[in-house]
Amino acid sequence: MPIHLFWGDDEAARNRAVEALVQEQLDPSWASLNLSRLDGNDSAQAAQALEEARTPPFGAGARVVVLQRSPFCSQCPAELAEGFEAALAQVADGCHLVLVSPGKPDARLRTTKALQKLVKAGEASEQSFALPAIWDGAGQVELVSRTARELELKLEPAAAEALADAVGSDSARLASELEKLSLYADPDTPITLDAVQALVGGQSTSALAVGDALLAGQPAEAIARLDALLEANEPALRIVAALTSQIRGWLWVTLLERAGEQDVAVIAKAAGIGNPKRIYVMRKQIRGRQPAVFLRLLSQLLDVEAALKRGTEAGDAFRDGFLLSS
Repeated sequence: MPIHLFWGDDEAARNRAVEALVQEQLDPSWASLNLSRLDGNDSAQAAQALEEARTPPFGAGARVVVLQRSPFCSQCPAELAEGFEAALAQVADGCHLVLVSPGKPDARLRTTKALQKLVKAGEASEQSFALPAIWDGAGQVELVSRTARELELKLEPAAAEALADAVGSDSARLASELEKLSLYADPDTPITLDAVQALVGGQSTSALAVGDALLAGQPAEAIARLDALLEANEPALRIVAALTSQIRGWLWVTLLERAGEQDVAVIAKAAGIGNPKRIYVMRKQIRGRQPAVFLRLLSQLLDVEAALKRGTEAGDAFRDGFLLSS
């Protein structure tokens, strides 16, 4: 296929896919003539990519034109868009135009519709590389497993879960940690939990993980995660805001379900949650919890916020708010 669209916020996975395509199609002896790497943020370079895609390769192998931050499926000048539509049918034999973008293609644009027609006809390819949401633990484990498969590594299920807990949705760090583990592990056996614990340091954390610990009745664990966030220079009031939003969401979901509402779209809209799929995760988290639990946590957060605004040191404010009043 002469045209390839790679999009999504998983930059590390996108780049691996681009490099795999380059290695598959390019003859190293002719790389200086047949490989172009351009930046779509510059309209001149975007236009240059279209011109080079019309040029047959020199010598052996194919020509590969990689356009990072491609503007063609997002906002781009009308003249450039017209040039793109014209170029779709003019890509030279043996040439691969690789369009790379962090954002999802805008389906309303003529350029996107024209490219999608080629995808449906089998004349272009499209791959998405989306990172799991910060609250999507199962998605993070799947990210670990998928990246391991791409790197031709095997993982024990417990090792995959430990890696997901350690790196979260940091795809670049995940690939680095897997490469390190591959040097340590026996190539004929899966990477074990012990290997992950021995070689992968630290623990990925976020305000959402702090909220999960508070919900589980583990204030000491919550404080440990808070300390990690504060050491990483996360602003204390931003943590309070994120926790407040999280706990208020739990409260809304609980109240609406107790009122008999089952439509996740309605619940998400009322709770101010952008992704309705998150409601399924929240339901599992709060099963059996009473609204009073969330009201108490919100009251503690209010005390923390007041202490912070009076000038109390952040660590002390969180400890006093969650330990002394628990």
